[in-house]
Order: sequence, then structure tokens, then C-alpha cells
Amino acid sequence: MSGETNLSELLKGMTPKLNKGDYVFATLKDVSKIDRNITICEFKEEEGTTIVLEKSKAEELLIEYQYVASWITLMIYSSLEAVGLTAVFATELSKYNISCNVISGYYHDHIFVDKKDAEKAIEVLSNLSKNY
Repeated sequence: MSGETNLSELLKGMTPKLNKGDYVFATLKDVSKIDRNITICEFKEEEGTTIVLEKSKAEELLIEYQYVASWITLMIYSSLEAVGLTAVFATELSKYNISCNVISGYYHDHIFVDKKDAEKAIEVLSNLSKNY
């Protein structure tokens, strides 16, 4: 089964789900001592490896962070080849001054928004889906 590529269908069916918890982005030079079972994801950059993990785990490990986010999952199986989905929801969120950090998994798109904006982001995304 392959993911959806039709933008209209993606927007109609995206159904945003707010995951429980607080999440942080941190960067580390050496991730070899981090249990990968506690990370949501990681991305290697020239300056270090960015990891996303629960705030409580970062605090336990004394990992510094500056941004506390909420994690929203779009509950539609979107193809990695789909065009325009990120642009549409990012533009809509920006109208409400909500920044978003997007990570695409194989099955779903995941949006990290500032903790203070979580409920508003869910409302904006739900309305976008209903009105498309």
C-alpha cells in the first residue's frame, strides 16, 4: 500500500492528533551515549546531531534545550512524493503566527509547534481539513 498523493484528499483526511507530552530539540556532538529508544528522531548536521525527545528525558540526562514543543501527527498515510501538503498547512499556521517544525515519517507528517500554540494549532489544522 502506498501513501496518498492527491493534495485535496490529504487535506480533507489529515485529521491532526495532539500527542501527549512535551518535546524538545537538542543538539549533541556525540550521541553514542544516548539510548536511541528514548529519541523520537535524530538528524545529523555538520554542527552536531539534532535529537527530538521528551522534555523529561532531556532533563534526566541534563541535556540542554531552548524550545519546548507539542507534537501533532497528521493521521493520514501521506506519500513521501506528495506535493504541497506542508506548504498549505505551514501557510495556514503562519496566518496565526504559529511556527511549525515538520518531520515526515514514512507514513505520517509530524508537526512540532511551540507548547503555547498547541491547542490553537489543532484548531487551525482541523478547520483547514474541514473546510477544504
